[in-house]
Amino acid sequence: MQIKRYDTGKRMSQAVIYGGFAFLAGQVADDTSQDVKGQTAQILAKIDALLAKLGSDKTRILSASIWLASYTAYNDVNEVWDDWVPEGQAPARACVEAKLAFPQYTVEIGVIAAV
Repeated sequence: MQIKRYDTGKRMSQAVIYGGFAFLAGQVADDTSQDVKGQTAQILAKIDALLAKLGSDKTRILSASIWLASYTAYNDVNEVWDDWVPEGQAPARACVEAKLAFPQYTVEIGVIAAV
């Protein structure tokens, strides 16, 4: 099977397709001046755009990993997430508190989807 990489840089690709699956890199907000809800909304829009580029969409997400800089953001992230996920299409999901690579990020989300 062929491996296809998208938006590849020296360190990472934003997405890799293999065997009918799309593996997206962890996505973070571009505008880190926004609160956790704003950052989450930005990330989900980036995921939508990446999936569309790959010929997929959020109804085909199989698994999501969410990393929070602080567990106190859990309810705020879920409020945005719950509005974004189509009814009956929720993926398997893990959500953990973790020290993110840079302090300006409040949340990071990575997904695996079918293509």
